[in-house]
Amino acid sequence: MGWTKRQFIQSAFDEIGMGDYAFDLSPGELDSALRRLDSMMAEWDGRGIRIGYPMAGTPGSSDIDADTTVPDTANAAIYTNLAIRIAAPFGKQPMASTVATAKKTLSTLTTICVDIPEMQFPAQLPRGAGQKSWRGGGYGNPFFPEPSDPVLAGEDGELDYD
Repeated sequence: MGWTKRQFIQSAFDEIGMGDYAFDLSPGELDSALRRLDSMMAEWDGRGIRIGYPMAGTPGSSDIDADTTVPDTANAAIYTNLAIRIAAPFGKQPMASTVATAKKTLSTLTTICVDIPEMQFPAQLPRGAGQKSWRGGGYGNPFFPEPSDPVLAGEDGELDYD
């Protein structure tokens, strides 16, 4: 069970010195932070950082008490980066340690989550002098084979569309 959106928001406010132990956050302030959290997570999703955060169907339909099911390794990245995003509208300056932690944890999360696509060599690229047909590597063709771009059908493999 992951953190709720409210827990991320409260932790972000703690990071900028507006913890609930000293400040009573209004529903409007919570709603503003929730919109920023949802937009940040949508941005991350667009960058390939997909960690199981539940996206809202429409801008006003996000539930602040919804369980996010994100892995625990992503928690610090979420609330520290959210703290940086909500600091200025509330007249706060994030601490240097918060900025450093946000940068480091987002970099780690990006490394874990983002898949780098494989590149294929173009068909015009020669294999090189070491690829002799009698060695079995090139089968008589001095160039790399045509790149294949299969249409994938999920985890089942390629989609045959003959």
